[in-house]
Amino acid sequence: MSRMLTSIFMIGSIGYLAFRYRYRIINVLLGTSWMRRLAVGSIMRVPGVKNKIMQSVLGRPSEW
Repeated sequence: MSRMLTSIFMIGSIGYLAFRYRYRIINVLLGTSWMRRLAVGSIMRVPGVKNKIMQSVLGRPSEW
């Protein structure tokens, strides 16, 4: 029982700290070029995201 409570407390603490410092964590992770390249490549593979981004960047009329 004590081990389970300790595990729950540790997971909750890690989750709280990750939420509180989420932007710092993201900045550290995306600070390396290969992680940034991996993140952008993964996001661009999601259907529809690439088209939306390209439309907003290039100023093409959007087609809803």
